[in-house]
Order: sequence, then structure tokens, then C-alpha cells
Amino acid sequence: MTVKVVTPMSVPLPTNVATTLAGEWPLPVITKSVHADCREEEDRHKWIQSQKAGYDLGEGCIRQWVDEHWTGYLRARWVEHLQGKCFWVELDRGDFGLLQREFIEYKELLDSILDQLKSGKENLNVIVWAVKAGIPTEAVQQILYALNLNSLRLKHRFEMA
Repeated sequence: MTVKVVTPMSVPLPTNVATTLAGEWPLPVITKSVHADCREEEDRHKWIQSQKAGYDLGEGCIRQWVDEHWTGYLRARWVEHLQGKCFWVELDRGDFGLLQREFIEYKELLDSILDQLKSGKENLNVIVWAVKAGIPTEAVQQILYALNLNSLRLKHRFEMA
């Protein structure tokens, strides 16, 4: 099998392959769709809740899942994308693996910030946490600026209409 080596930004990522940062050798990367994966989560939730109720709860059950879980679900997928664990096709291509290239010297701080963001905290909550913990806010703000949490605005299919 012949493998064409390209730089990461020169062409779109193939379905299941990304290149290393230096572009020397292709690495297998899981590639998924946020919307397709989300439907599986919704269907699983609907099935479990319908089994408990004893009848099909229908679209209302899915809308409940969206209200309660969409934001957290999307944030968790975004963090996987930033970490380079999974390439989510709907998310910004330039953000893929960002955390493997940036903030290596702040790994513990970055992990703490990501834990807070995954739990639903916003930028201001993270900055307040840093101030209370006596952590220099310059590094925290630099990380938050690079992560650009407020740019993560992927709509759920129910919101698209």
C-alpha cells in the first residue's frame, strides 16, 4: 500500500487518517460525526427511558436529552478533538490536536481547566477559580483565549429549523 505523505494543513483529512505534526508518517485517527454519534446517544437514552416507562416516549424524550445533555455532550467531543483523540468532522479542523502542540509546559493547569470546562463551567468561572486558588491568571487567560470556548456554537438538529 502506498501512502502519500502530506502536511497537516495542505489537504482535508482523509476519512480515517491524519498526519503527524511534522507530516512524516500518517497516523490512524478515529473520525466521527458529532451529529451521527449524538443520534446514537439520543436513541440509547430514549430506549432506556421508554423501557422504564413501558412504552415509546418518542421525540419528547429526545428533546429532553437535548435540553439536559447537548451542551455537555458537545463540550466533551470538543475536548476529544482538541486533545487529538478523535477527529469530529463538524468541529474546526485547525483545532484538531491543538493541545498536543500548545501549552505543554502548563499540562497540570490545562488539565484542571479542561475538567472545569467539561463539567459545564464558563470562562469567568475558571478565572474566578484561578484567582481564589492563587494561580496567575495570565496563563489561565492565555489558555482560555486559545481554546476559544465561545466559538463552539454547533447547533443540534432540533435547533436548526
